[in-house]
Amino acid sequence: MDRIVSIHEELRQIVWGWPMMLLILGAGVYFTLGTRFLQFRKFGRIMAGTIGKMFDQTAVEDKGAVSPFQALTTALAATVGTGNIAGVAGAIAMGGPGAVFWMWISALLGMCTKYAEVVLSIKYRERNAQGEWVGGPMYTIQNGLGPRWKWLAVTFAVLGMTAAFGIGNMTQINTIAGSVNMAIAFFVPGAANFRNAINAVIGLLVAALAAMALFGGVKRIGRVTEKLVPMMSGLYIFGCLVVIFVNISRVGAVFVAIFRAAFQPASLLGGATGIGIVSAMKRGVSRGVFSNEAGLGSAPIAYAAASTESPVEQGFYGIFEVFADTIVICTLTALAILTSGVIGVSETAAFAYGDDSLGINMSIAAFGTVFGNGMAGIIISIASTLFALATILSWSLYGARCFEYIFGVKHTRVYQMLFVAFIMVGATMKLSLAWSIADTLNGLMALPNLCAILALSGTVFRLTATYRNGILCSKCVCHRSTALAEQKPSGFSAKTEINGNHGIKLP
Repeated sequence: MDRIVSIHEELRQIVWGWPMMLLILGAGVYFTLGTRFLQFRKFGRIMAGTIGKMFDQTAVEDKGAVSPFQALTTALAATVGTGNIAGVAGAIAMGGPGAVFWMWISALLGMCTKYAEVVLSIKYRERNAQGEWVGGPMYTIQNGLGPRWKWLAVTFAVLGMTAAFGIGNMTQINTIAGSVNMAIAFFVPGAANFRNAINAVIGLLVAALAAMALFGGVKRIGRVTEKLVPMMSGLYIFGCLVVIFVNISRVGAVFVAIFRAAFQPASLLGGATGIGIVSAMKRGVSRGVFSNEAGLGSAPIAYAAASTESPVEQGFYGIFEVFADTIVICTLTALAILTSGVIGVSETAAFAYGDDSLGINMSIAAFGTVFGNGMAGIIISIASTLFALATILSWSLYGARCFEYIFGVKHTRVYQMLFVAFIMVGATMKLSLAWSIADTLNGLMALPNLCAILALSGTVFRLTATYRNGILCSKCVCHRSTALAEQKPSGFSAKTEINGNHGIKLP
């Protein structure tokens, strides 16, 4: 067993080594340049078209689709998880404050990678036998690259449906069980003696909740996540802001430390920690990628179900997803930790840089400086539970769609029942190896996905250019056919006037 663990750890280091990091960052640079820095040029419109439509209650007439905002919250439910709490803390512990800067860089570039994934998922999606929109890397590969590449699509689907049991199921329910037990321990000191029984009950409850959402199809999952994601994110963001506000006098110094440590960590942290530029960069970049999943190919599965005819406008939701997950939530976690002073090189700091065992306990300590350790533990436990529950719901959809691609929609119920069963298993197991295997499978998913979006980058750039040139209507045929989008009839300019829901070209 030890040999298997050792071999797998070596494989994981290869999968998530510098080649993968550079490939994902390189894709972000490529799509940022190819779209002419879309995430910055159109930022105002992106915010207005995404968060600005948060309270739009217009009914979705398409029975096989969800609203664009529900598609966003389903994707966010998977990306906004325990990694936003424990993962960021671990990145700071091993990479110093400079890791936060490199996390931002990976997110700013990852916005355009996620945009490209979403654009292609809408462009190449199709209806299944139940009339639902289905898409994602497997359909992008099959319908975009052609049938002879179907083996690559199947490879992604196999990795996706397998990874869902780990990263989106057993590890998440294990996190929920741990968080609930931690919260109970604050009120019932002897609760540790009943840990197994508590875990079993938690497993049954979460399995029941997941089954109700999962068996209700993509529309029910969308209705759940559109309520759950804003609530859980809002509560956690509020907690972070309280900690930051109490320590507002340190915010300026923290930002200086972040930028300074990104390039000169030794001048701030000293040589004893062993943290250098490479360590800060690797920790920050990997945390950004792990958190927002840009380039991994999972989120486009959710976006493909959106009730929209504009790949570009749905792609804006992908940009916003990365922004909300990493630039907002991960940054607030980092600021709460750093402004609280719980980690540092001073003798008064509770934690020191270079300790790879730090994670959620450091986040609790940061909140504890304001709320007290007991209340901080409860707050973080509730946040972790809600984040993990949302991740389970989203990944149940991802895994089922991957299974459906290979075996057909008639057999997806088999996968769904297995998924629910594994929730109960994961609640009562020690899953250190499962976390590691899930990370490896998640990383392997990125390879076929990145191959597809890079090969089809011309389609992304053409659709983006058409939108940029003035065809802004979500119902125009320009978005349904790249060939039509490229036509420029004589006598018409590129300008478009919006008339109701349709774009009318002006002579």
